[in-house]
Amino acid sequence: MEQSFNSRLLDNAVAELSKLPGIGGKTALRLALHLLRQEKDVAIDLGSSIIRMRENIRYCNRCHNISEEEICPICNDHRRNPEIICVVENVKDVITVESTGEHHGLYHVLGGVISPLDGVSPSDLEIDSLVERVKNENIKEVILALSPTMEGDTTNFYIYRKLADTPVKITMLARGLSIGNELEYADELTLSRSIRNRMLFSDTFHDKKLS
Repeated sequence: MEQSFNSRLLDNAVAELSKLPGIGGKTALRLALHLLRQEKDVAIDLGSSIIRMRENIRYCNRCHNISEEEICPICNDHRRNPEIICVVENVKDVITVESTGEHHGLYHVLGGVISPLDGVSPSDLEIDSLVERVKNENIKEVILALSPTMEGDTTNFYIYRKLADTPVKITMLARGLSIGNELEYADELTLSRSIRNRMLFSDTFHDKKLS
């Protein structure tokens, strides 16, 4: 049963705030009442910044990271190594890897991982565009930096097979990360070591000969 606070406007604000991840009804009400106690400009600035973000942030045409331009600042940074691509699941993982300061190449954001139970197939992800980049951009190494979950491992293997006919070196993060944990929850030290000590993806197979 929906709560009513004797104000349709407050009801609507709480309902909208409750749609945010991790925000329940009580927290939404607390946030709404907090905004009501502030100067009007505080709420106006907050609303305007969210609208500007939604209207002006897009996805990089090259790596699919968030960007205010067609090509994101990382792809446009000539100090980065253009021969190495770090493949991640989402934008949050770009932020996580960047926080370590260990990766100096480029990125490729898949937009998810293969998960048949959730209805996510390879065609729903930016895998074909990754293959095109490898073939057209003189890429020397692809680092698979997906979370060590069943879905992440399935996606890693699919990408490995898609790139099998290219000379690119395919590596993955060292297994210092706990199996089943999301990448964003790894501490910076552990993730840094996992990047530095990355291994060839093919070395993770018990049977080195793939049929």
